[in-house]
Amino acid sequence: MFRTLARPDVMVVALAAAGILMVTMGIRQSLGLFVSPLDASTGLGVATISFALAIGQFTWGAIQPVAGAVADRYGPRPVLIAGLLILALGCVLTPLIPTGFGLVVSIGLLMAMGAGAGSFSVLIGAAAQRLPLEARGAASGLINAGGSFGQFVFAPILQKLIQTIGWMGAIASMAVVALATLPLVGKVAGRQSAPAHAHAEDGGGLKRAVANAFADPSYLLLHAGFFTCGFHIAFLVTHLPGEVNLCGLPPSVASWSLAIIGLANIFGSLYAGACVAKYRSKYVLAAMYGSRSVLILWYLMMPRTEWTYYFFAAGLGFTWLATVPPTAAIVGKLFGTRYLATLFGLTLLSHQIGGFLGAWLGGIAITRYGDFTWMWYADMALAALAALANLPIREARILRPAGQPA
Repeated sequence: MFRTLARPDVMVVALAAAGILMVTMGIRQSLGLFVSPLDASTGLGVATISFALAIGQFTWGAIQPVAGAVADRYGPRPVLIAGLLILALGCVLTPLIPTGFGLVVSIGLLMAMGAGAGSFSVLIGAAAQRLPLEARGAASGLINAGGSFGQFVFAPILQKLIQTIGWMGAIASMAVVALATLPLVGKVAGRQSAPAHAHAEDGGGLKRAVANAFADPSYLLLHAGFFTCGFHIAFLVTHLPGEVNLCGLPPSVASWSLAIIGLANIFGSLYAGACVAKYRSKYVLAAMYGSRSVLILWYLMMPRTEWTYYFFAAGLGFTWLATVPPTAAIVGKLFGTRYLATLFGLTLLSHQIGGFLGAWLGGIAITRYGDFTWMWYADMALAALAALANLPIREARILRPAGQPA
């Protein structure tokens, strides 16, 4: 399957999209490292900072279908350029307005909108429009791996920057990186400013496509599973540093755990891209969500040592964002690629509604109860329910060439 990526035109598109996602997701997934230094510097409190990050989780999801619809209509180039510029602006403004409202504006709105416009829905949709059918699964896995690599690279570097030049300097450096990513946009978007079929509103257009999708029970079940994925990821990226601190371990354990999650998910994303061509995606998703429930149970039973966190991170990291390729594949199978950026963007909105609750409720839990025990129980139960929710999804069997073993 990955032989299709050997074609130069395919590889350029996939790698450029992966590079953009590396930056937007690397920045976004490392923001939990700033909770403690922000609290120490501003005295705002963990709950207030967590609320701003929770708003960011929701905003990142809410912008996905909007950015996807604009990209479907006018092409991905202006969406990606605007996203990177807004992301950089949010980074610059964060140290300038370190109040509760200021954090909601800079982190909760601007940074989240910028990262969302340069994220999965637009990038995978743009790649799907430019790549042959046989290359899309492998390309989506490679693009997704770029986001994981960003987390692997950004988490330890930002932790070191926070310790050496302070959180203000560290977050300003992210603005520079975002601006440096702008040249990659041309490789993803091509020379056309809009898709060739942008004005071909066949079949009733975007509104009809969205209405038909929400009338399909399989699409709704996909949303339910992805909601849980968002809850799980946002809770961990926001509050894992706090959990590590509760155990009396140094901050480096949290940053390296986040990095290990990213490293493991590089392999998980590539593997998920390959699985999309071999197995029905709903079974891939069910296995991923079920494994998370088992891993959380294992974590709760283990002593809190640094190696427990590293093994836990490696296990969770393998499925971390690897849910994206099979989820996008199901959307493409059900409804085609014409409005893939919009329809997949809507599933990401559900993902981030869960993300809002994961980040916000985690802050409430630590403030009210002093630990995250009930959040772990909720996360484990939701992961098990998500595994079951994917099984009834309507998805055709994988057709293999004659003579190829099943």
